[in-house]
Amino acid sequence: MKIISVDSASLEREFLDLPLSIYQNDPNWVRPLDKMVTSVFSHKQNDFFKHGDARRWIVFDHKDKCVGRIAAFYDNKKAFTFSQPTGGVGFYESINDKEVAKLLFDTAKDWLIGHGMEAMDGPINFGENMINWGILVDGFHTQAFGIPYNANYYEMLFTHYGFKTYYEQYCYRMNISEGLNPRLMKIAQWISRRPGYHFEHVRFSNLEKYVQDFITIYRKAWQGHDNFKGVDVKDINKIGSVLKRLADEKYLWFAYKDHQPIAFFAMIPDWNQILKYLNGKINLYSIIKFLYLRRKKTITRARCFVMGVVPEFQGSGVESAIFAQLERVLDEQPWMEELEFSWVGDFNPKMELLYQSVGGEKTSTLLTMRYLFDQSKTFVRAPIIHESMKEKAKRAKN
Repeated sequence: MKIISVDSASLEREFLDLPLSIYQNDPNWVRPLDKMVTSVFSHKQNDFFKHGDARRWIVFDHKDKCVGRIAAFYDNKKAFTFSQPTGGVGFYESINDKEVAKLLFDTAKDWLIGHGMEAMDGPINFGENMINWGILVDGFHTQAFGIPYNANYYEMLFTHYGFKTYYEQYCYRMNISEGLNPRLMKIAQWISRRPGYHFEHVRFSNLEKYVQDFITIYRKAWQGHDNFKGVDVKDINKIGSVLKRLADEKYLWFAYKDHQPIAFFAMIPDWNQILKYLNGKINLYSIIKFLYLRRKKTITRARCFVMGVVPEFQGSGVESAIFAQLERVLDEQPWMEELEFSWVGDFNPKMELLYQSVGGEKTSTLLTMRYLFDQSKTFVRAPIIHESMKEKAKRAKN
């Protein structure tokens, strides 16, 4: 076997096409657009290169057939928020062979050590965690847009090498074809009648305002977590630009109390329901096909990829009220049948309970795994997000 760094167009094509042989008989796998993958490794398109770096490799067997691939990366803004500098590996694909896996993991580890890292998480993304994050271990059905899908032996390959579960990730789905949960609607109506509350969906024409509102909520909702990192306005603006292409304004909602932002909810159509027909390509034919399938209402599922509530309003019912705003949207789109909540980590039990309370049923489990380069060190799982006594008192008073 030989491992080669991806540094040419022909090797990049091998990197992109390898999954075709892995999943050729698996109807649940959806090929992402090639440009979605290559953009992650483009210095021009991925701002994470401003504070990090990435490298890709592919493995060839003795017959010169590509049998494995991996990417390694580090983000200096995040790496040093852990007890040891931690990089990542992702975009992993390989045949069911422990020696191939070991060669891939060893190569990624050595490169990360050379850049000052002492551990690696995987499989993760060189970018935001809303896509390409985690290894699927339960619920091997077609995943929603951005949620990874992999062969069922991948967990064994990671575990055999020495990776351990850093945290579990859960996806929930709920049937929305017959409307939302009546109990949820009752709570929503009660909250909506209380003085000072109002709800509005994003207007892309005023995106700057909603970026600032998002940052306000994000800082309050997540700053209690041990691995909280600050927010870069430029990063959020870029996400907003992406959402302009992926989402409908009416899929993005904010809640306010006395004109202060207290919660947000964001979802996108499940583009995988169309991408599975495009074979990873963007050309005239695929664009025409995309527009045709979209017009035919091929997309019947939406994915909620992020929700945040400031601590003093968590559990107040405002979460239900935000979901209820969607009923008007769904009335306008009767072809929509399912809503997926993905993903929530086991370090965030309050959000998991919220998804359950609105009628979500757990459908998939993924893992984010970690490998410590110094195996003599004690492995510690991701800390649970706890509500402080101060936060509890504030919420009780409210």
